[in-house]
Amino acid sequence: MTQGRQAVMADVARLAGVSHMTVSRVLNKHPNVRVATRQRVLEAVRQLGYRPNAMARGLAGRRSRVVGVVSFNTILHGPASTLLGIERAARAAGYGISVATVERIDSERVMAAIHALAEQSVDGVVIIAPQAAAAAALRSLPSGVAAVAAEADTGGEIPAVAVDQVAGARLAVEHLLRLGHRQVWHLSGPRNWIEAQRRIEGWRRTLEDAGLSAPSLMTGDWSAQSGYAAGLELAAQRGVSAVFAGNDQMALGMLRAFHERGVRVPDDVSIVGFDDIPEAEFMFPPLTTVRQDFDEVGRRCIAALLGILDGDPEGEDQSAPDLRIAPTLVVRHSTAPSR
Repeated sequence: MTQGRQAVMADVARLAGVSHMTVSRVLNKHPNVRVATRQRVLEAVRQLGYRPNAMARGLAGRRSRVVGVVSFNTILHGPASTLLGIERAARAAGYGISVATVERIDSERVMAAIHALAEQSVDGVVIIAPQAAAAAALRSLPSGVAAVAAEADTGGEIPAVAVDQVAGARLAVEHLLRLGHRQVWHLSGPRNWIEAQRRIEGWRRTLEDAGLSAPSLMTGDWSAQSGYAAGLELAAQRGVSAVFAGNDQMALGMLRAFHERGVRVPDDVSIVGFDDIPEAEFMFPPLTTVRQDFDEVGRRCIAALLGILDGDPEGEDQSAPDLRIAPTLVVRHSTAPSR
């Protein structure tokens, strides 16, 4: 710990050799913690002169049966569907939700959102943080706050629930390889998105496992317009027979570009998207895509949060769980055997 800096919960956890969640349970007097572990945590608190955050004490007080959700201002299918999944799961568990929306995920804005939720006496918070910049914000959460992250990289500080994006990319690429395509292009989402990074990783790794070299990566911004621009570029090249688009909106733009340039899908080029948006089956041709189970993400987030509030059966887990949910491939008519 840096000299002169006030101790935070992460310092206590490191000194006691336990997880952030275990420290939270000890401070909140949960019964499911072993006596020896409790004593170790309290000794670390004493040595560091740690003082629980006043806001955290408010969150840890009497149950309001309301869960706070920190989200960011977006209409993108993934984050919006994650929020809806959390709301459904909370309602099924007998909880309401209160949403605090931030324009951008960073430490200052996340802290402000959590303070606003604390004033409403929420029992805990779920933070939807799919951008890489969110990692620092999640590490600086107020001590003692019961929190779970969705579609985020938390470094083990708090539980994280996410669809396995690497596995999803593997499903898409393996499908195209089984159809006989020996080169699969990828149009990724913005590089600062964790989901985009992991889909790139899955695409590259699957090609490498098959003994194939990955062609040049193309980068979009999740929009149909960026898919359209990439489609025009690919339509001008020879030998392009298969494309894995980072989301369905970009795949939609690509379908339009190929149609305008006389490239037939799937006769000339096969396309796989990602997300399985409601419109995917009504595209022309109906889009083969990777489906994410956002309702399951919501259920797991709420279950993890309630586990923190109630104390898990083990009582002294050594690291925050990183829960990965398996995606599924939905095969429609935008893919066909290579010619």
